[in-house]
Amino acid sequence: MSRALKTTDDLRRRATYLAEVVDQLYPGAAQGDAPRPYIVVPGRRKPRVLIPAADRKVAAAALHRYARPAARGARLKRDAAVWALRLGLDRMLLPHRIKVGGTEGIDDHLAAVLGHEVHLSIHIGPARANRKPVLQILDGDALTVAFAKLGVNQLTRELVEAEANATRRLSEFCDLKLLRVPRLLHSGNWNGHNLMVASALPSWDAPADLGPSRRTNAMRELADACGTARSPLGESDYAARLRSRLNDLTAQGETDADTLQTAGETLLDRYAGTELTFGAWHGDWSPWNTRETESLVYLWDLERFETGVPYGFDAAHYRLQDHIVTQGADPTTAVLGLVADAPAVLAPMGVAPAEAEPTALLYLVDLAARYMGDQAERAGAALGALGRWLLPTLLRHIARQRTASETGGQS
Repeated sequence: MSRALKTTDDLRRRATYLAEVVDQLYPGAAQGDAPRPYIVVPGRRKPRVLIPAADRKVAAAALHRYARPAARGARLKRDAAVWALRLGLDRMLLPHRIKVGGTEGIDDHLAAVLGHEVHLSIHIGPARANRKPVLQILDGDALTVAFAKLGVNQLTRELVEAEANATRRLSEFCDLKLLRVPRLLHSGNWNGHNLMVASALPSWDAPADLGPSRRTNAMRELADACGTARSPLGESDYAARLRSRLNDLTAQGETDADTLQTAGETLLDRYAGTELTFGAWHGDWSPWNTRETESLVYLWDLERFETGVPYGFDAAHYRLQDHIVTQGADPTTAVLGLVADAPAVLAPMGVAPAEAEPTALLYLVDLAARYMGDQAERAGAALGALGRWLLPTLLRHIARQRTASETGGQS
């Protein structure tokens, strides 16, 4: 995340979440008589991950595979900490420890589900509406064998259920050749929360520099995986679903919902006669949810997977998220760039020039509806305040289109 996007209270929210997630995973921990030691990385003030402290080999493997930082400096710090763990010098770089107990911890349940010894690392993510316990599962040989997610409120329960369904559908019933998605290992309930466990993909290794064509081909394979249809936008199920979502947001009284509904309805009416192709999309295809190799493109985090959306949504999303998060671009500038470059961004997906702008604008409305429906701003998400970046830009573009149409010019 770029510095411009960090919320001012992100550190406070992370520290609060640390206590919250420990309580969710180890209920009754204060009374437990079998403490489990964890190392807080990089420390209590800004926790990012808990790694198991009982076994140095497991701890080093857990930290190495917890994530691949985009910045070289962050990778060097991570690698230094991994070596410190391997050499037994970790208390110098990673001094903060916590112990948790409880007689019915999540690790006991996962060991029973998977049928072998498990060790967990626990991600402590930034403030987001969809933040939930995400667990890396390692076996006794320090091999990462699976990842688990726990739905702990209405939104995250829905997302965990959706991801379990999408993972099962894509891994078991779709003939994917370029893509590799996780296999669903378990879906059930634990301690009042719904739980999914999926096989691990090699997300921690460095991606191959293969250029964008491999990614584009994989995006097209996913878009085609559940079938496609072509029709005027106004006659599509997608248009009906989007109108319903916008109407529900306004009825719920969400901030700026009426503004978003006006923008969305205007676009749906304006492009009602435009023929589009509709297929599937991942929903959050971004640099941190994929890894490209010479033989396969690995893709995970399928909680936003959806069918029957305009072809090219994944390409638009990747471009926007890459510019904002990876490259640190100003969000407003990134939105303007996406719309301006829509024909070039979407052409590799097979989207015709006349369909590119409506596809990009509909994607932006769809994304805004997601953030608003998730109450992302209330959760403290960096991009949750739509009125500061997405909505003004979208409305200005729609207004320019209307003016150009009325004067007979080009938008």
